[in-house]
Amino acid sequence: MALQIGFLVFPQVQQLDLTGPHDVFASLPGATTHLIWKTREPVVSSSGLVLTPDVTYESCPPLDVICVPGGSGVTDLLQDESTIEFVRKQAASARYVTSVCTGALLLGAAGLLQGRRATTHWAFHSLLEPLGAIPTRARVVRDGNLITGGGVTAGIDFGLTVAAELAGADEAQAIQLELEYAPAPPFDAGDPDVAPRAVVETVRQRSAEGFARRRRVVAEIVANR
Repeated sequence: MALQIGFLVFPQVQQLDLTGPHDVFASLPGATTHLIWKTREPVVSSSGLVLTPDVTYESCPPLDVICVPGGSGVTDLLQDESTIEFVRKQAASARYVTSVCTGALLLGAAGLLQGRRATTHWAFHSLLEPLGAIPTRARVVRDGNLITGGGVTAGIDFGLTVAAELAGADEAQAIQLELEYAPAPPFDAGDPDVAPRAVVETVRQRSAEGFARRRRVVAEIVANR
């Protein structure tokens, strides 16, 4: 099985959106993973981790799976013509078109969510519908060949879901075991429906500026269609 799997990587990407599923996909037999950006110069993630692209938009091979992670840097890409064109071109022939977290907004900006169920980070879920999606709250949502993951850590669940599609459930479970992925968080605060109200409000306040900016950009995209 020869698989070409590509992750968009960009300044201020949320590194766990990328590195979680990357660990899963890189474990697939016969898979080649790529980090893709406009140049091969290193980029700095939102947490300060430096990531080095290995292919550019021009040199990237046709992908079986294209994955767009999220992060604060996504906002700058929502109206970036070269990035939108690259995503559309790869999506046209990919077996699976995918995203993690707010990477779904970029798929929406590229017109790839029209009439399709999708998810994203809970704090930005309301921005999916204006981009044509059917918002669906879940860790992983599949609609045909479109597979979207929720926020950040959901990328591992997402990765294992896609791995099962590509290589079967047994192989996906073997990868899960190799990664010892058996979540047992110390707090039941990973979802706004169960987290303490004060904690939810704190996180909403922290994301308010980013949400407002993204909402303005999404409104511009919708107005220009």
